[in-house]
Amino acid sequence: MLATTGRFFADKFRKVLPDSFIFAILLTFIAALMAWGFVGAKPFGIVQAWYKGFWILLAFAMQMVLILVTGYAIAISPPAEKFLDWLAARVKSPVAVYGVVTLLGCIFSLISWGWIVLTAVLGRELARRVKKVDYRLLAACVYTAFLPWHGGLSGSIPLVLNTPNNFLIKAKVLSETIPTTITLLSPMNIVVSLGLLIVLPALMIMMRPSDEQVVEYNDMVDEEHKTMKPISVAEEAESLKLSETNLSDALNNSILIMIIICLGGVWFLIHHFWTKGFDVNLDIMNFLFITVGMICHKTPFRYVIAMKRSCSNVSGIVLQFPFYAGIMGIMIHTGLGKAIALWIAGAATVGTFPFISFLIGGVVNIFVPSGGGEWAVVGSTIIEAANTLGANMAPEQLTSFISRCSMAVAYGDSWTNMIQPFWTLAFFPVIAAGTKMQARDIMGYTFVSLIASFFVFAICVTWLPV
Repeated sequence: MLATTGRFFADKFRKVLPDSFIFAILLTFIAALMAWGFVGAKPFGIVQAWYKGFWILLAFAMQMVLILVTGYAIAISPPAEKFLDWLAARVKSPVAVYGVVTLLGCIFSLISWGWIVLTAVLGRELARRVKKVDYRLLAACVYTAFLPWHGGLSGSIPLVLNTPNNFLIKAKVLSETIPTTITLLSPMNIVVSLGLLIVLPALMIMMRPSDEQVVEYNDMVDEEHKTMKPISVAEEAESLKLSETNLSDALNNSILIMIIICLGGVWFLIHHFWTKGFDVNLDIMNFLFITVGMICHKTPFRYVIAMKRSCSNVSGIVLQFPFYAGIMGIMIHTGLGKAIALWIAGAATVGTFPFISFLIGGVVNIFVPSGGGEWAVVGSTIIEAANTLGANMAPEQLTSFISRCSMAVAYGDSWTNMIQPFWTLAFFPVIAAGTKMQARDIMGYTFVSLIASFFVFAICVTWLPV
Protein backbone atom coordinates (compact mmCIF):
# COMPACT_ATOMS: atom_id res chain seq x y z
CA MET A 1 0.00 0.00 0.00
CA LEU A 2 2.62 2.57 1.06
CA ALA A 3 4.95 1.46 -1.74
CA THR A 4 2.19 2.18 -4.26
CA THR A 5 1.39 5.50 -2.59
CA GLY A 6 5.02 6.57 -2.58
CA ARG A 7 5.48 5.61 -6.22
CA PHE A 8 2.25 7.44 -7.18
CA PHE A 9 3.31 10.72 -5.57
CA ALA A 10 6.89 10.34 -6.80
CA ASP A 11 5.63 10.09 -10.39
CA LYS A 12 3.28 13.07 -9.96
CA PHE A 13 5.89 15.33 -8.35
CA ARG A 14 8.47 14.38 -10.96
CA LYS A 15 6.13 15.73 -13.64
CA VAL A 16 5.05 18.98 -11.99
CA LEU A 17 7.86 20.15 -9.68
CA PRO A 18 10.39 22.40 -11.47
CA ASP A 19 14.05 22.87 -10.63
CA SER A 20 14.55 24.37 -7.17
CA PHE A 21 15.76 27.66 -8.68
CA ILE A 22 12.53 28.01 -10.72
CA PHE A 23 10.63 27.17 -7.53
CA ALA A 24 12.39 30.07 -5.78
CA ILE A 25 11.49 32.49 -8.60
CA LEU A 26 7.82 31.37 -8.60
CA LEU A 27 7.65 31.85 -4.82
CA THR A 28 9.08 35.34 -5.31
CA PHE A 29 6.23 36.15 -7.71
CA ILE A 30 3.65 34.72 -5.30
CA ALA A 31 5.07 36.66 -2.32
CA ALA A 32 5.07 39.89 -4.36
CA LEU A 33 1.44 39.39 -5.46
CA MET A 34 0.37 38.62 -1.89
CA ALA A 35 2.13 41.73 -0.58
CA TRP A 36 0.33 43.80 -3.21
CA GLY A 37 -3.07 42.16 -2.67
CA PHE A 38 -3.13 41.53 1.10
CA VAL A 39 -1.24 44.45 2.66
CA GLY A 40 -1.53 47.02 -0.16
CA ALA A 41 2.19 47.36 -0.77
CA LYS A 42 3.14 49.51 -3.77
CA PRO A 43 4.81 47.68 -6.68
CA PHE A 44 8.09 49.56 -6.40
CA GLY A 45 7.95 49.25 -2.62
CA ILE A 46 7.80 45.47 -3.08
CA VAL A 47 10.82 45.62 -5.40
CA GLN A 48 12.70 47.72 -2.83
CA ALA A 49 11.79 45.25 -0.05
CA TRP A 50 12.98 42.40 -2.28
CA TYR A 51 16.32 44.15 -2.85
CA LYS A 52 16.73 44.96 0.86
CA GLY A 53 16.37 41.30 1.68
CA PHE A 54 18.52 40.04 -1.20
CA TRP A 55 21.79 40.28 0.72
CA ILE A 56 20.76 39.60 4.31
CA LEU A 57 21.63 35.89 4.20
CA LEU A 58 25.15 36.24 2.80
CA ALA A 59 26.82 35.32 6.09
CA PHE A 60 24.40 32.43 6.55
CA ALA A 61 25.04 31.28 2.97
CA MET A 62 28.78 31.18 3.65
CA GLN A 63 28.13 29.19 6.81
CA MET A 64 26.03 26.78 4.74
CA VAL A 65 28.78 26.41 2.15
CA LEU A 66 31.28 25.64 4.91
CA ILE A 67 28.94 23.11 6.55
CA LEU A 68 28.63 21.34 3.22
CA VAL A 69 32.25 21.32 2.11
CA THR A 70 33.83 20.67 5.52
CA GLY A 71 31.37 17.85 6.22
CA TYR A 72 32.07 16.28 2.85
CA ALA A 73 35.83 16.64 3.36
CA ILE A 74 35.48 14.56 6.53
CA ALA A 75 33.35 12.03 4.71
CA ILE A 76 36.03 11.32 2.08
CA SER A 77 38.79 10.93 4.68
CA PRO A 78 40.40 7.53 5.47
CA PRO A 79 38.70 7.17 8.92
CA ALA A 80 35.28 7.80 7.37
CA GLU A 81 35.95 5.27 4.61
CA LYS A 82 36.95 2.68 7.22
CA PHE A 83 33.72 3.34 9.13
CA LEU A 84 31.68 2.95 5.94
CA ASP A 85 33.47 -0.30 5.15
CA TRP A 86 32.66 -1.55 8.65
CA LEU A 87 29.00 -0.48 8.35
CA ALA A 88 28.54 -1.84 4.83
CA ALA A 89 29.76 -5.23 6.00
CA ARG A 90 26.84 -5.32 8.43
CA VAL A 91 24.13 -3.56 6.40
CA LYS A 92 23.57 -5.96 3.54
CA SER A 93 19.92 -5.61 2.47
CA PRO A 94 17.90 -2.72 0.98
CA VAL A 95 15.53 -2.81 3.96
CA ALA A 96 18.46 -2.36 6.33
CA VAL A 97 19.88 0.47 4.21
CA TYR A 98 16.62 2.46 4.22
CA GLY A 99 16.16 1.92 7.95
CA VAL A 100 19.74 2.63 9.00
CA VAL A 101 20.14 5.75 6.85
CA THR A 102 16.84 7.23 8.07
CA LEU A 103 17.44 6.37 11.74
CA LEU A 104 21.05 7.56 11.85
CA GLY A 105 20.07 10.62 9.81
CA CYS A 106 17.41 11.52 12.37
CA ILE A 107 19.98 11.19 15.16
CA PHE A 108 22.46 13.29 13.20
CA SER A 109 19.77 15.96 12.65
CA LEU A 110 19.05 16.09 16.38
CA ILE A 111 22.74 16.80 16.97
CA SER A 112 23.07 19.37 14.19
CA TRP A 113 21.10 20.12 11.03
CA GLY A 114 24.43 20.46 9.21
CA TRP A 115 25.02 16.74 9.68
CA ILE A 116 22.55 16.05 6.85
CA VAL A 117 25.75 16.08 4.79
CA LEU A 118 27.04 13.06 6.73
CA THR A 119 23.70 11.31 6.23
CA ALA A 120 24.00 11.93 2.48
CA VAL A 121 27.52 10.50 2.37
CA LEU A 122 26.42 7.46 4.35
CA GLY A 123 23.46 6.90 2.02
CA ARG A 124 25.51 7.32 -1.15
CA GLU A 125 28.20 4.91 -0.06
CA LEU A 126 25.75 2.24 1.11
CA ALA A 127 23.83 2.54 -2.16
CA ARG A 128 27.06 1.93 -4.08
CA ARG A 129 27.85 -1.16 -2.02
CA VAL A 130 24.43 -2.82 -1.50
CA LYS A 131 22.46 -4.15 -4.46
CA LYS A 132 18.76 -3.45 -5.16
CA VAL A 133 18.66 -0.15 -3.23
CA ASP A 134 16.42 2.38 -4.97
CA TYR A 135 18.57 5.50 -5.13
CA ARG A 136 15.68 7.94 -5.39
CA LEU A 137 13.98 6.53 -2.30
CA LEU A 138 17.32 6.52 -0.51
CA ALA A 139 17.81 10.23 -1.24
CA ALA A 140 14.28 10.76 0.12
CA CYS A 141 15.38 8.90 3.28
CA VAL A 142 18.17 11.46 3.70
CA TYR A 143 15.76 14.40 3.35
CA THR A 144 13.10 12.77 5.54
CA ALA A 145 15.72 12.30 8.26
CA PHE A 146 15.99 16.10 8.33
CA LEU A 147 12.50 16.37 9.92
CA PRO A 148 13.58 16.23 13.62
CA TRP A 149 16.24 18.95 13.33
CA HIS A 150 14.33 21.87 14.85
CA GLY A 151 13.73 19.93 18.05
CA GLY A 152 17.44 19.17 18.31
CA LEU A 153 20.54 20.86 19.67
CA SER A 154 20.87 23.22 16.69
CA GLY A 155 17.21 24.27 16.58
CA SER A 156 17.12 27.97 15.71
CA ILE A 157 13.97 28.95 17.61
CA PRO A 158 14.78 27.35 21.00
CA LEU A 159 18.36 28.64 20.76
CA VAL A 160 17.15 32.18 20.01
CA LEU A 161 14.74 32.02 22.97
CA ASN A 162 17.68 31.08 25.21
CA THR A 163 19.97 33.80 23.84
CA PRO A 164 20.47 36.78 26.21
CA ASN A 165 19.23 40.10 24.84
CA ASN A 166 17.70 38.45 21.75
CA PHE A 167 15.51 40.49 19.38
CA LEU A 168 12.31 39.53 21.24
CA ILE A 169 13.71 40.82 24.55
CA LYS A 170 14.96 43.99 22.85
CA ALA A 171 11.46 44.52 21.46
CA LYS A 172 10.06 43.95 25.00
CA VAL A 173 7.91 41.07 23.70
CA LEU A 174 9.73 38.74 26.10
CA SER A 175 10.91 39.82 29.53
CA GLU A 176 13.60 37.16 29.90
CA THR A 177 15.18 34.20 28.14
CA ILE A 178 13.45 30.80 28.01
CA PRO A 179 15.96 28.04 28.84
CA THR A 180 16.29 24.99 26.62
CA THR A 181 15.23 22.80 29.56
CA ILE A 182 11.70 24.10 28.90
CA THR A 183 11.88 23.77 25.11
CA LEU A 184 14.34 21.11 23.92
CA LEU A 185 14.18 18.98 27.08
CA SER A 186 10.42 19.28 27.54
CA PRO A 187 8.30 16.08 27.60
CA MET A 188 6.57 17.29 24.43
CA ASN A 189 9.80 17.67 22.47
CA ILE A 190 11.21 14.38 23.74
CA VAL A 191 8.06 12.53 22.64
CA VAL A 192 8.07 14.30 19.25
CA SER A 193 11.71 13.34 18.68
CA LEU A 194 11.21 9.72 19.77
CA GLY A 195 8.04 9.49 17.69
CA LEU A 196 9.89 10.61 14.56
CA LEU A 197 12.78 8.23 15.30
CA ILE A 198 10.28 5.34 15.29
CA VAL A 199 7.82 6.41 12.58
CA LEU A 200 10.16 7.71 9.87
CA PRO A 201 12.45 4.67 9.40
CA ALA A 202 9.40 2.36 9.37
CA LEU A 203 7.68 4.64 6.83
CA MET A 204 10.63 4.68 4.44
CA ILE A 205 11.03 0.91 4.65
CA MET A 206 7.34 0.42 3.84
CA MET A 207 7.66 2.64 0.75
CA ARG A 208 10.38 0.49 -0.83
CA PRO A 209 9.57 -0.53 -4.42
CA SER A 210 9.55 -4.06 -5.77
CA ASP A 211 12.81 -5.37 -7.23
CA GLU A 212 11.75 -4.84 -10.85
CA GLN A 213 10.97 -1.16 -10.17
CA VAL A 214 14.23 -0.35 -8.38
CA VAL A 215 16.44 2.36 -9.91
CA GLU A 216 19.91 1.78 -8.48
CA TYR A 217 22.80 4.20 -8.07
CA ASN A 218 24.55 2.80 -11.15
CA ASP A 219 21.38 3.36 -13.21
CA MET A 220 21.50 7.08 -12.43
CA VAL A 221 25.22 7.72 -12.87
CA ASP A 222 26.20 9.89 -15.87
CA GLU A 223 28.09 8.03 -18.58
CA GLU A 224 31.01 10.45 -18.25
CA HIS A 225 31.19 9.77 -14.53
CA LYS A 226 31.17 6.01 -15.12
CA THR A 227 34.35 6.20 -17.20
CA MET A 228 36.27 8.18 -14.58
CA LYS A 229 38.65 6.16 -12.45
CA PRO A 230 38.46 7.52 -8.90
CA ILE A 231 41.64 7.97 -6.93
CA SER A 232 41.92 8.68 -3.24
CA VAL A 233 42.92 12.04 -1.80
CA ALA A 234 46.19 10.54 -0.56
CA GLU A 235 46.98 9.15 -4.02
CA GLU A 236 46.33 12.50 -5.67
CA ALA A 237 48.55 14.28 -3.14
CA GLU A 238 51.34 11.76 -3.78
CA SER A 239 51.05 12.14 -7.57
CA LEU A 240 51.55 15.93 -7.34
CA LYS A 241 54.92 15.71 -5.59
CA LEU A 242 58.06 16.68 -7.52
CA SER A 243 60.48 13.93 -8.40
CA GLU A 244 63.29 15.32 -6.29
CA THR A 245 63.31 16.25 -2.59
CA ASN A 246 62.31 19.90 -2.04
CA LEU A 247 61.09 22.32 0.63
CA SER A 248 57.65 23.00 -0.85
CA ASP A 249 56.64 19.34 -0.86
CA ALA A 250 58.02 18.93 2.64
CA LEU A 251 55.81 21.79 3.87
CA ASN A 252 52.76 20.69 1.84
CA ASN A 253 52.90 17.19 3.29
CA SER A 254 54.09 17.99 6.80
CA ILE A 255 52.25 16.07 9.49
CA LEU A 256 53.95 18.24 12.16
CA ILE A 257 52.37 21.44 10.81
CA MET A 258 48.96 19.79 10.89
CA ILE A 259 49.47 18.51 14.44
CA ILE A 260 50.33 22.00 15.72
CA ILE A 261 47.35 23.76 14.09
CA CYS A 262 44.96 20.96 15.09
CA LEU A 263 46.14 21.13 18.71
CA GLY A 264 45.15 24.80 18.72
CA GLY A 265 41.71 23.93 17.34
CA VAL A 266 41.16 21.09 19.80
CA TRP A 267 42.30 23.28 22.69
CA PHE A 268 39.71 25.92 21.81
CA LEU A 269 36.92 23.37 21.34
CA ILE A 270 37.62 21.70 24.69
CA HIS A 271 37.60 25.10 26.40
CA HIS A 272 34.37 26.09 24.64
CA PHE A 273 32.41 22.97 25.62
CA TRP A 274 33.97 22.83 29.10
CA THR A 275 32.97 26.40 29.95
CA LYS A 276 29.69 26.66 28.00
CA GLY A 277 28.35 23.11 28.01
CA PHE A 278 26.97 21.68 24.79
CA ASP A 279 26.59 25.15 23.24
CA VAL A 280 26.31 24.40 19.52
CA ASN A 281 25.92 26.96 16.75
CA LEU A 282 26.91 27.19 13.09
CA ASP A 283 30.28 28.77 13.81
CA ILE A 284 31.21 26.09 16.33
CA MET A 285 30.01 23.31 14.02
CA ASN A 286 32.07 24.66 11.13
CA PHE A 287 35.16 25.07 13.31
CA LEU A 288 34.66 21.53 14.64
CA PHE A 289 34.30 20.15 11.09
CA ILE A 290 37.43 21.97 9.91
CA THR A 291 39.47 20.71 12.87
CA VAL A 292 38.24 17.13 12.55
CA GLY A 293 38.80 17.22 8.78
CA MET A 294 42.39 18.35 9.17
CA ILE A 295 43.01 15.61 11.74
CA CYS A 296 41.49 12.95 9.48
CA HIS A 297 43.54 13.94 6.41
CA LYS A 298 46.84 14.23 8.36
CA THR A 299 48.64 16.70 6.03
CA PRO A 300 47.80 20.23 4.81
CA PHE A 301 47.95 19.30 1.12
CA ARG A 302 45.61 16.33 1.48
CA TYR A 303 43.10 18.59 3.20
CA VAL A 304 43.45 21.17 0.42
CA ILE A 305 42.65 18.47 -2.15
CA ALA A 306 39.69 17.21 -0.10
CA MET A 307 38.28 20.74 0.16
CA LYS A 308 38.77 21.30 -3.57
CA ARG A 309 36.74 18.19 -4.30
CA SER A 310 34.12 19.23 -1.76
CA CYS A 311 33.68 22.71 -3.27
CA SER A 312 32.79 21.46 -6.73
CA ASN A 313 29.00 21.43 -6.20
CA VAL A 314 27.97 24.48 -4.16
CA SER A 315 26.45 26.43 -7.06
CA GLY A 316 22.89 25.88 -5.84
CA ILE A 317 23.55 27.53 -2.49
CA VAL A 318 25.45 30.43 -4.05
CA LEU A 319 22.68 31.12 -6.56
CA GLN A 320 19.50 30.48 -4.60
CA PHE A 321 20.22 31.89 -1.15
CA PRO A 322 19.96 35.53 -2.33
CA PHE A 323 16.57 34.83 -3.93
CA TYR A 324 15.15 33.30 -0.76
CA ALA A 325 16.61 36.20 1.19
CA GLY A 326 14.71 38.47 -1.24
CA ILE A 327 11.47 36.65 -0.42
CA MET A 328 12.31 37.09 3.26
CA GLY A 329 12.78 40.81 2.59
CA ILE A 330 9.30 41.02 1.03
CA MET A 331 7.80 39.19 4.01
CA ILE A 332 9.51 41.48 6.55
CA HIS A 333 9.60 44.92 4.94
CA THR A 334 6.07 44.92 3.50
CA GLY A 335 4.53 43.45 6.67
CA LEU A 336 3.23 40.42 4.75
CA GLY A 337 4.71 37.86 7.14
CA LYS A 338 3.12 39.46 10.18
CA ALA A 339 -0.19 39.86 8.35
CA ILE A 340 -0.28 36.15 7.46
CA ALA A 341 0.47 35.17 11.05
CA LEU A 342 -2.17 37.54 12.47
CA TRP A 343 -4.76 36.34 9.95
CA ILE A 344 -4.21 32.67 10.78
CA ALA A 345 -4.10 33.37 14.54
CA GLY A 346 -7.20 35.58 14.50
CA ALA A 347 -9.71 33.03 15.78
CA ALA A 348 -7.35 31.23 18.16
CA THR A 349 -8.03 30.08 21.71
CA VAL A 350 -5.63 28.83 24.37
CA GLY A 351 -6.47 25.27 23.34
CA THR A 352 -6.09 25.77 19.59
CA PHE A 353 -3.24 28.28 19.36
CA PRO A 354 -0.35 25.76 19.60
CA PHE A 355 -1.78 23.86 16.61
CA ILE A 356 -2.40 27.14 14.76
CA SER A 357 1.20 28.16 15.52
CA PHE A 358 2.29 24.89 13.93
CA LEU A 359 0.30 25.74 10.78
CA ILE A 360 1.77 29.28 10.74
CA GLY A 361 5.26 27.78 10.92
CA GLY A 362 4.45 25.45 8.05
CA VAL A 363 2.94 28.13 5.77
CA VAL A 364 5.63 30.77 6.33
CA ASN A 365 8.40 28.18 5.89
CA ILE A 366 7.32 27.73 2.26
CA PHE A 367 8.36 31.34 1.63
CA VAL A 368 11.16 31.69 4.20
CA PRO A 369 12.79 28.23 4.48
CA SER A 370 15.18 29.24 7.24
CA GLY A 371 14.29 28.58 10.85
CA GLY A 372 15.99 31.70 12.14
CA GLY A 373 14.69 33.81 9.26
CA GLU A 374 11.13 32.60 9.77
CA TRP A 375 11.30 33.33 13.51
CA ALA A 376 12.45 36.86 12.67
CA VAL A 377 9.31 37.24 10.53
CA VAL A 378 6.66 35.76 12.85
CA GLY A 379 8.31 35.40 16.28
CA SER A 380 7.06 38.62 17.81
CA THR A 381 3.52 37.99 16.51
CA ILE A 382 3.42 34.49 18.00
CA ILE A 383 4.73 35.65 21.40
CA GLU A 384 2.38 38.66 21.53
CA ALA A 385 -0.62 36.48 20.69
CA ALA A 386 0.44 33.90 23.31
CA ASN A 387 0.82 36.67 25.91
CA THR A 388 -2.67 37.97 25.11
CA LEU A 389 -4.32 34.54 25.19
CA GLY A 390 -2.50 33.61 28.39
CA ALA A 391 -3.00 36.91 30.20
CA ASN A 392 -4.76 35.19 33.13
CA MET A 393 -2.16 32.46 33.54
CA ALA A 394 0.40 32.24 36.32
CA PRO A 395 3.93 33.28 35.17
CA GLU A 396 5.19 29.68 35.02
CA GLN A 397 2.14 28.56 33.04
CA LEU A 398 2.51 31.47 30.61
CA THR A 399 6.17 30.64 30.01
CA SER A 400 5.22 27.01 29.30
CA PHE A 401 2.45 28.16 26.93
CA ILE A 402 4.85 30.44 25.05
CA SER A 403 7.36 27.59 24.84
CA ARG A 404 4.72 25.22 23.44
CA CYS A 405 3.64 27.72 20.77
CA SER A 406 7.24 28.57 19.86
CA MET A 407 8.19 24.90 19.47
CA ALA A 408 5.02 24.40 17.41
CA VAL A 409 6.33 27.01 14.96
CA ALA A 410 9.66 25.16 14.95
CA TYR A 411 7.92 21.89 14.08
CA GLY A 412 5.94 23.61 11.32
CA ASP A 413 9.20 24.95 9.90
CA SER A 414 10.62 21.40 9.75
CA TRP A 415 7.35 19.88 8.53
CA THR A 416 6.88 21.70 5.22
CA ASN A 417 10.51 21.26 4.24
CA MET A 418 9.21 17.98 2.86
CA ILE A 419 7.48 19.86 0.01
CA GLN A 420 9.96 22.75 -0.17
CA PRO A 421 13.10 21.72 -2.11
CA PHE A 422 15.29 24.50 -0.72
CA TRP A 423 17.15 22.34 1.80
CA THR A 424 18.00 19.74 -0.81
CA LEU A 425 20.76 22.27 -1.58
CA ALA A 426 22.44 21.15 1.64
CA PHE A 427 22.91 17.53 0.57
CA PHE A 428 22.23 17.16 -3.16
CA PRO A 429 25.78 18.20 -4.07
CA VAL A 430 26.80 15.01 -2.25
CA ILE A 431 24.01 12.53 -2.95
CA ALA A 432 23.48 13.54 -6.60
CA ALA A 433 27.09 14.19 -7.62
CA GLY A 434 27.83 12.50 -10.93
CA THR A 435 24.21 11.33 -11.35
CA LYS A 436 21.10 12.48 -13.23
CA MET A 437 19.03 12.77 -10.05
CA GLN A 438 17.09 15.98 -9.36
CA ALA A 439 15.07 17.22 -6.38
CA ARG A 440 11.82 16.39 -8.19
CA ASP A 441 12.80 12.70 -8.10
CA ILE A 442 12.44 12.54 -4.31
CA MET A 443 9.71 15.05 -3.39
CA GLY A 444 6.86 12.60 -3.96
CA TYR A 445 8.29 10.29 -1.31
CA THR A 446 8.91 13.16 1.09
CA PHE A 447 5.31 14.30 0.55
CA VAL A 448 4.26 11.01 2.14
CA SER A 449 6.69 11.82 5.00
CA LEU A 450 4.94 15.18 5.35
CA ILE A 451 1.55 13.46 5.73
CA ALA A 452 2.82 10.90 8.26
CA SER A 453 4.76 13.40 10.37
CA PHE A 454 1.74 15.73 10.50
CA PHE A 455 0.03 13.38 12.94
CA VAL A 456 3.09 13.15 15.19
CA PHE A 457 3.48 16.93 15.33
CA ALA A 458 -0.23 17.80 15.57
CA ILE A 459 -1.03 15.33 18.35
CA CYS A 460 1.99 16.32 20.43
CA VAL A 461 1.60 20.13 20.19
CA THR A 462 -2.11 19.88 20.96
CA TRP A 463 -2.21 17.47 23.88
CA LEU A 464 1.18 16.73 25.37
CA PRO A 465 2.44 18.79 28.35
CA VAL A 466 5.47 21.02 27.93
